[in-house]
Amino acid sequence: MTALTTSTADTSALTQRGLTVLDGRTDCFDAAREALDRDGAVILTHMADPATLAEIDADLAPFMAATPPGAGAFFGRRTVRFGGVIVKSRASHALCLNDTVVKLVESLLLPACEAIQINLTQAISICPGEPEQVLHADDELWRTPRDGTEYMVNAMWALDDFTEENGGTRVVPGSHRGPLDRMPDPASVVNAVMPRGSVVLWRGTTIHGGGANRSSAPRRGIVMSYCLGWLRQSENQYLTAPPSIARTFAPRLQDLLGYRVHVPNLGHVEGQDPAVMLQDGDLSAPRPFQDFLPEWAQEQVRQYYAAQGQAAE
Repeated sequence: MTALTTSTADTSALTQRGLTVLDGRTDCFDAAREALDRDGAVILTHMADPATLAEIDADLAPFMAATPPGAGAFFGRRTVRFGGVIVKSRASHALCLNDTVVKLVESLLLPACEAIQINLTQAISICPGEPEQVLHADDELWRTPRDGTEYMVNAMWALDDFTEENGGTRVVPGSHRGPLDRMPDPASVVNAVMPRGSVVLWRGTTIHGGGANRSSAPRRGIVMSYCLGWLRQSENQYLTAPPSIARTFAPRLQDLLGYRVHVPNLGHVEGQDPAVMLQDGDLSAPRPFQDFLPEWAQEQVRQYYAAQGQAAE
C-alpha cells in the first residue's frame, strides 16, 4: 500500500473502510485481483503519465465546454457527460488499452466469454452543486437474474483529484456479494479518494454512484467500461466509431470495439470476420462462409464426420 500524493487522501482510512489503494507502479496485479474479489472495487494510483493526461485534457476541453448538462436526475442536471471518448481523444487509447486494467478485466470476465469488449467510453464532469447520484449496480443494464456471472467491469480514470468534497465516486465495498440495496448503511459508503492519474475499478455487481460536488470546481473523470464479448454494448460502438474511423485504430482496439467475431459465430458479416471489412473495405465480392467455432466444437464436428467415414475438411 502507498500513501496518496494529495493532502485530501488517506490510504489507511480508505483501506480500513474496505477500499484498497495500491501503487500502480508496482507489481500489484495479484493484490488488485484479490481486492476485486473481496471488496468488489480497488484503486490503483500513478497509472497515467502527466503527458498523456495533458493531451487528453486538450482533446476533451472543447467537448467539455460545448456539451450541456444532463436532462435527467440519474445522469445529473449539473453533470456534463458525453461518450465516444476514444474517437474524440486518441490519447485516451492509452487508458483504454492499459495492460494492467485489461488483464484485471479479463481475469474477471473471460470465464464467461471468449473475449471481452468495450461497453462504453464516457467523460463525466460533475459540476458544483450536483447532488449525489442514486446508488446502483451497472449490471442492471441486462435484465437477467444475478447467477454469479460477472457481466462487466468499469474503470474510472481521474482527470482531477477525486475527493469527498468534489464528488469522488462512491462505492459500497462488498456489495457485489449481496442483493442490490440502493439505501445501504451510510457508514458502508466510501468515496474513491484518489489523485489525478489514478483509476478505480469496480465490478458490474458492485453498488456505487457519483458523489455530490460541494466544491467550487468540476470533478472530471473518464469511464472505460468493459463487458462480456457476447452482450449488446451500452454505447453503440459501430456508430460511435464506424469503419471509416475504426480502421485507423490499433488492431487490439478494433477487437475491443467489437470488430471481430466472438466464437461461436457472433458478429460476422456475410460469414466473414468484421476485421476483413476494416482491412479490405469491401465485402461485396462473394466469399466462402466461414466456420467460427471454438476448438472443442471443431473437434466434435471432426469426430462426427469421422464416424460417418467422411472428412470434415
